[in-house]
Amino acid sequence: MNKQDIAEKVHNVLGTTKADAERAVEARMEAIVSGLKQGEDVSIAGLGIFKTKMRAARTARNPRTGESVNVPSMRVPKFQAAKALKEAVRS
Repeated sequence: MNKQDIAEKVHNVLGTTKADAERAVEARMEAIVSGLKQGEDVSIAGLGIFKTKMRAARTARNPRTGESVNVPSMRVPKFQAAKALKEAVRS
């Protein structure tokens, strides 16, 4: 399933135009990304919590050359699924 499929489902449920459904999906995604960029947790009831965490700096190895490469620390996205989502997927 991709963003277009989600927009199609929103269109079918709301009965709005496809363009309005696409804008609604896009607005929700932009709100999540914007919150994460600001360092906030984004919680969606029944779905889960989007967070960011710091990944420590490390030394990696280039598999092609075997050369060691320093990878700097960085902030990465993380998702913690809600209990309702976990139960829905299990059944």
